[in-house]
Amino acid sequence: MPEADRFRNGGRAVVAALAAHGVDTIFGIPGTHNLEFYRHLPEFGIRAVTPRHEQGAGYGADGYFLLSGKPGVVITTSGPGLTNVVTAAATAYAESRPMLILSPGVPTGLERADIGMLHETKDSSGALSHLLVSSQRTRTAEGAAQAVAEAFAMFASSRPGPVHIEVPLDVLEGDWHGSVPAPIPARRPELDRQAVIRAVDAIRSAARPLIVAGGGARSAAAEVQDLAEAIDAPVVTTANGKGIVAEDHPLSLGSNVRFPSVQAESAAADVLIVVGSELADSDLWGGVIGAQTAPGVRDDRAEQVVIRCDIDPDQLGKNLRGDILVCADAGEFLSALIAALDDAPETESGTASAGESGAERTAALRESSADDFDVESIGARVTRLVADGAGSDVVIAGDSSQVTYDGTVHALEAHTPDQLLYMPGFATLGYGIPAAIGAKLAAPDRPVVCLLGDGAAMFSIQEIMTATELGLGIPFVIVDNGGYAEIEAQMVDRDMTPFAVELARPDFAKLGESMGGVGVTMAESQMPAELPDAVAAALSRTVPTIIHITVGT
Repeated sequence: MPEADRFRNGGRAVVAALAAHGVDTIFGIPGTHNLEFYRHLPEFGIRAVTPRHEQGAGYGADGYFLLSGKPGVVITTSGPGLTNVVTAAATAYAESRPMLILSPGVPTGLERADIGMLHETKDSSGALSHLLVSSQRTRTAEGAAQAVAEAFAMFASSRPGPVHIEVPLDVLEGDWHGSVPAPIPARRPELDRQAVIRAVDAIRSAARPLIVAGGGARSAAAEVQDLAEAIDAPVVTTANGKGIVAEDHPLSLGSNVRFPSVQAESAAADVLIVVGSELADSDLWGGVIGAQTAPGVRDDRAEQVVIRCDIDPDQLGKNLRGDILVCADAGEFLSALIAALDDAPETESGTASAGESGAERTAALRESSADDFDVESIGARVTRLVADGAGSDVVIAGDSSQVTYDGTVHALEAHTPDQLLYMPGFATLGYGIPAAIGAKLAAPDRPVVCLLGDGAAMFSIQEIMTATELGLGIPFVIVDNGGYAEIEAQMVDRDMTPFAVELARPDFAKLGESMGGVGVTMAESQMPAELPDAVAAALSRTVPTIIHITVGT
């Protein structure tokens, strides 16, 4: 009897459903209870990536999604395997990124039994249902396979996020009598054509339009640029929207939505178009977008029309009340808007007759924002040097490190919306190293670099071993400022004597060598002469390189 027939069980039902939805890679760690998932992966040609911690599996899956466009898939074992991935899954929720997590669960009938079985958890699915988009405990093999199809339909139809499917052990190992569910067609919200017409009327009478693009517009990069050019409007993005419009484009203000000069311009705009963003404080850093007297409070004295588009209707009113609300896929709305603008007649007061062109406004804003960002900070300098060594299409995986949010977010000149891997909303430590691994697996021909601080590195340093095992020539650039310098500065601001933030660190270069990679150490003063070449050399290798930069030396 062929093994596929002998083990036609719940595990095979789930894996067959994954394959039917184009999954070719999963991230996870085999465990006692999840082996019936793993049994079937080779048959369906699905690669299994084994990190050294399930949190790394989640972040690796996120990096894989950001470069491949395919939802990241994670398989964990029950109990601690699942709870280990929760932080990564919560990150995907905060950043609106698709992730499918599969885990075994206690056998049917033993829910909350508390009998002391291996990895027993009180209510895993119930717990995750409060943190993620959804968590479903299935009852049959057929139901488990269908749940996979429904998860992928959700990813394609609405605001994406993480989904957990728990398969009881008896279902995972029991018989499967059904067939592989076919992919469910996407069902996106129907575009309101009247809203498009109202948006056209507002834009045609505008003299000072501005576009704000967030992570929800990443898949509509071409349409965002086309609209900007059609209405001659500057474009600013959030961190998750970085590179939606190439940042050397004459209408691009970069991912600088937190700059006071940009926020002032957003208040002065007569038409403000917000696509795919909730305008979160994690992007605005205490500021506001649009003509507002406080976050969420419109200045009714201002003559400003706010157009908001999001696939999630609950996002349309967050942090800035809109006048024209469009619940739709960003690309569909922008394409319809551009087509309608082409058909609409010009008006005398419209953008075509504005005295100052969009490119002139953009150039002036770039100049005025010089005071908003320290271009000579170490984060800015090291980002530019990394790009010099890796090339203009470099992908940089950051972390919740000063070098990222005070450096790479603003200093990297991105040309596509996949060049910065970051999570500004959840702001979790330990993201960068595994995210870089996932990105490199998704795009092996792209130059992928991880650039992060010493504190963040220690959260996931074990994943360097994963990169070695996979033969990935990734430079891991660790900027060492002695611990948690950001938190130390906050303590000083609160008139506290800093403590618990100055940390002992390993010799990162030797640690990299001990894991089978290459180690390089350099002082901050050596960076201009040595860092670009070190990055270029690291990218040519088939093992990872740790480049340890000591700040202040």
